[in-house]
Amino acid sequence: MPEFAALVKHRADEVRAEGVPEEQVPHRTFRGNHPTTTVLAPEPTPSILGRLIALYEHKVFVQGAIWNIDSFDQWGVELGKVLAKRVEPALTQGAEVPGLDTSTSALLTAYRRMRWR
Repeated sequence: MPEFAALVKHRADEVRAEGVPEEQVPHRTFRGNHPTTTVLAPEPTPSILGRLIALYEHKVFVQGAIWNIDSFDQWGVELGKVLAKRVEPALTQGAEVPGLDTSTSALLTAYRRMRWR
């Protein structure tokens, strides 16, 4: 399974295949089918960046409170870094990245249209 589907699909088998100790598998496994929010803007103005920071601070706090989860789960942050490193060439250089799920592919297409128009 491609890493880009981490929030869509369950990763337990993939995590085990990476040689992760069994006691860490629950911390590095995601149930899948999580809602996500993507915001695209034509340019990063101070106003837009300020709004995004406020939006995400509020979103993270509220979701954590509602779902009774640790909103600052370090394992999730680590997976986000892995995913970001793999997608970065597509964002900065327009490179093709194999193994993208359809949602990520559509977001990259929308981003490219906005950035390189």
